[in-house]
Amino acid sequence: MPIRRLPPETVNRIAAGEVVERPASAVKELVENALDAGAASVEVQADGGGLTRILVADDGQGLTAEELPLAIERHATSKLGPDVHGDYDLLQISTLGFRGEALPSIGSVARLSISARAKGQAEAHAILVEGGAVGQVTPSGFPGPHGARVEVRDLFYATPARLKFMKSERTESLAIAEELKRQAMAHEAVSFTLDIDGRRTLRLPAERKGPEGRLARLAAIMGRDFQDNALAVDYEREGVKLSGFAGLPTFNRGNSAHQYLFVNGRPVRDRLLQGALRGAYADFLARDRHPLVALYLELDPSQVDVNVHPAKAEVRFRDPSLVRGLIVGGLRHTLAGAGHRAATTVATDALNGFRPESRPGGYVPGYIPPPSAQGFSAWRMGGWNPTPGSGGGMAAALAQALPGLTEVSARSDYPDAAYSPGMAEGPTAHVTFDPVDFPLGAARAQVHETYIVAQTRDGVVIVDQHAAHERLVYERMKVEMAQGGVSRQALLLPEVVELDPAEAERVAAKADELAALGLMVEPFGPGAILVRETPALLGETDVAGLIRDIADDLAENGQALALKERLEEVCSTMACHGSVRAGRRLTAPEMNALLRQMEATPHSGQCNHGRPTYVELKLADIERLFGRR
Repeated sequence: MPIRRLPPETVNRIAAGEVVERPASAVKELVENALDAGAASVEVQADGGGLTRILVADDGQGLTAEELPLAIERHATSKLGPDVHGDYDLLQISTLGFRGEALPSIGSVARLSISARAKGQAEAHAILVEGGAVGQVTPSGFPGPHGARVEVRDLFYATPARLKFMKSERTESLAIAEELKRQAMAHEAVSFTLDIDGRRTLRLPAERKGPEGRLARLAAIMGRDFQDNALAVDYEREGVKLSGFAGLPTFNRGNSAHQYLFVNGRPVRDRLLQGALRGAYADFLARDRHPLVALYLELDPSQVDVNVHPAKAEVRFRDPSLVRGLIVGGLRHTLAGAGHRAATTVATDALNGFRPESRPGGYVPGYIPPPSAQGFSAWRMGGWNPTPGSGGGMAAALAQALPGLTEVSARSDYPDAAYSPGMAEGPTAHVTFDPVDFPLGAARAQVHETYIVAQTRDGVVIVDQHAAHERLVYERMKVEMAQGGVSRQALLLPEVVELDPAEAERVAAKADELAALGLMVEPFGPGAILVRETPALLGETDVAGLIRDIADDLAENGQALALKERLEEVCSTMACHGSVRAGRRLTAPEMNALLRQMEATPHSGQCNHGRPTYVELKLADIERLFGRR
């Protein structure tokens, strides 16, 4: 078959397939144009899932009559300019758009009309493009002092085959809303509105530029619960700045839909973020749970390539390991700074589980309530009266498992009546401190020999003793492992693992990092890795499977997460077996010691599987349950 030169109309429609995949893609391109034009307000309207009509109006700098014909020419843009040598540098992109493809692509597959008034000009003009056919520039009315209104009708009417691949109107409308939310999260100082089929579905007023305004914008989109349970992230390394907000581990979801990454103000989808989040939250979440985060990266434009795909949703970093390390390190430091804090939604979920009840017929003469559940210990006359011998030497066991545990509770400057009536004697006897003023309060009871009930100044805290102590033991084991390194065990016969040559090269290049984790490997010819030693914590393990998992992680994330996760899983299992079990009756000093150690230990608000270790119920919430408020 002879080679043919395709006509311009066909070329434009082929190119439009990459730029405008669906109505949400058209909205993205038009909104980015508005933001690049300096708009402070962006209004979007969509009918019929965006296939019938899309309108994007802004108050940016607008377009002159001379610029309108150029705006719908392919590869014509105001966002790139030549340097002193006449060269165009594609590695110094400071705008969201730069390819000059959006408007001509949309115009080639739809009916496109643009009306605009340039800033400082009295007259407005418009231009119409239908299926690639360009009309004349004509005078037009315009409601504002300056800006542009871009209307797209009958999207893909010129390419009917594309219409067959569109989803339902509702699905396309949801995609448009999601796209606009991403843009709004990246530009908190710009107001956004969205009307779907004539109904206002999104209204986001402009917020103050900066972290406070950004958090307010995120709360308006991701919910108030995110605002209440988000930790501020602010770190910088080698010219790369990371900011944003990360949700507490106990505030999580069943999918990764609420994970957002922005690079120099551009919403992007990058596998690097998924791997970084997995590494940062590995200690705190089960594999089927996902954190909520919104992270913003700012770096020199020359360090990131945004010219990867016409949709501009993918980027490539010049130093991906630096970016990933910054995200993982920044998130881990942020989570450690949260201490024992748990999500506020834990208490809300607990309160929702309560159902106030009353006996039918009201008071029944002679009715005697049943006895308290076995294991419930009451607070009596300023001290505890546990069953003789119920302690079973637990204080000594806790002290051995967690050095300094009982000492924390026995400090003479905290004369806690819960410990013993005469503890506040000696030089510091004049100091008075009410134990309920501790963050987790003072232990008042143990219920079902599993849950510690503590009283705080303004509420009640219920602690899962096993989950809490499991986290404390696990954190201690991690510290010891980091200080003393990972002990190794030599294989009786070194094992050779066959891999793809590229995979083997990647594993061999990380030999030093793997050695720090207790895994000694070395290249064994092309396409093979020789394993001499493995981490002693793993015991007997599938060496070949471990190496292949590491190779997969290196290919996907650039880090050997599989080995780290296996070591952490072993530590977690050991911590689980070495912690205070449910069904063990604790004395008052033991319970209070556990509470004090939780307050002093990072991440103690959740167990090793991401579940909360305690629930705090405010007094006001409890009073509402009984109709007192």
